[in-house]
Amino acid sequence: MSKIIFAKKAPEPIGPYSQAVISGSHLFVSGQIAIDQQSGKMISTTIEEETKQVMTNIGYILEEAGLTFANIIKCSIFISDMSQFSQINAVYGEFFKENPPARETVEVSQLPKGVNVEISCIAEL
Repeated sequence: MSKIIFAKKAPEPIGPYSQAVISGSHLFVSGQIAIDQQSGKMISTTIEEETKQVMTNIGYILEEAGLTFANIIKCSIFISDMSQFSQINAVYGEFFKENPPARETVEVSQLPKGVNVEISCIAEL
């Protein structure tokens, strides 16, 4: 049986999906984009700020599930411009000081709401 996770601090889903779902011993976090829940606005002034907001939103969801970034075992990063990889990677790395999870980074032609980066993850309970 699965359990839906909804974090009030994180932005509400922009479609028919859950922020995250616990199934078995894993938390599956849907792709997060840089929406600031408090203001409802997209954070897109720089790719660094956008990436930080995405990771912050993931953090809120992990917190709601009683987890931390240390529980993440796999991330998927989708970016619209591979030339921004190093900036995204630098911010992402701030959240994983030790034992970073497995990951792939894929350039895509478009992302929801015209954002530059979207990140999803799987965490272990």
